[in-house]
Amino acid sequence: MEKRLDQLRPGQSGKVKSIDGDCKIKRRLFDMGLTPDADVLLRKVAPLGDPIEVTLRGYELSLRKAEAHAVVLEV
Repeated sequence: MEKRLDQLRPGQSGKVKSIDGDCKIKRRLFDMGLTPDADVLLRKVAPLGDPIEVTLRGYELSLRKAEAHAVVLEV
């Protein structure tokens, strides 16, 4: 089942399948470690929904909701 990263609830995880969006967003997310087959765990969501904190590759990463929407996961 596919979901976007911004659709997960805290504690849920998935594997990166692809990244949508323009070249700048793709490049930025790739540089931060969001590459295909990377395991991602949603840790926290801010009270107003932006930003979100995820754990991947052994570190925590904060993303804007718009950036998280570009990440397609296999759940």
